[in-house]
Amino acid sequence: MFIHWSLPVLIFVLILHDQVHTGEIIGGHEASPHSRPYMVLLQMHRTYGHPAHCGGFLLNEDFVMTAAHCHATSYKVLLGLHDFHKQNGVQHVLVEKSFPHDDYDGDTYENDIMLLKLSSKAVFNKNVKSIVLADRGDDSLPQSCVVSGWGRTKTVNHMSVKLMEANVTLIDNQQCASAMFYCSQGETGPGVGDSGGPLVCGDGKAYGVVSTSSAPNPDVPTIYRYTMIPHYRDWVDSIIKQHGNY
Repeated sequence: MFIHWSLPVLIFVLILHDQVHTGEIIGGHEASPHSRPYMVLLQMHRTYGHPAHCGGFLLNEDFVMTAAHCHATSYKVLLGLHDFHKQNGVQHVLVEKSFPHDDYDGDTYENDIMLLKLSSKAVFNKNVKSIVLADRGDDSLPQSCVVSGWGRTKTVNHMSVKLMEANVTLIDNQQCASAMFYCSQGETGPGVGDSGGPLVCGDGKAYGVVSTSSAPNPDVPTIYRYTMIPHYRDWVDSIIKQHGNY
């Protein structure tokens, strides 16, 4: 994790040409163990290709939020994880049903948000807790934000063993805002294995879902995009109300 990528395969323009999913956390550090008890690792299985990973975060005992581009045939959800090699006490839960946003666009990545209903309730404890979502009124540009995940490392082409995190500063970008994204720019940010993780800001709420990144050219800092959660609160609340186990 935490490298600055400049490889041509990861270069694409913000205006929706040759976009790729984000990959490793870049420019950060290992998170304190279990300091982010809402974090979820998704082990995804698809009808094609090898199993993959995405991030996610726990909304309540029944639902996880992630990115719509993390859609898969089936999932295993790991709760309470920090070190992948030390899984004592980690909860492994299957997904009963996925709810990608109806208007998700796989070409532009707009509406890149999805809810996963767990097949059994998460058991809350000191290492497993939910996170509060930013509400409809939390629509001003938040400050002091953090992203976290288990994305790939610099030296080996596989996920990080331990949860990593990085500070990001959001930019006031009209193109991002019009597509309902928050954006950050620079050498620090999320990447592919961190897709679906939360953008958590100063008040401790989840404001965004890690979506995609872009580099207009090798001389311009990478732009990272996060689906704007306040815009989707009505949709989120509707899914949870209709399909939650109460």
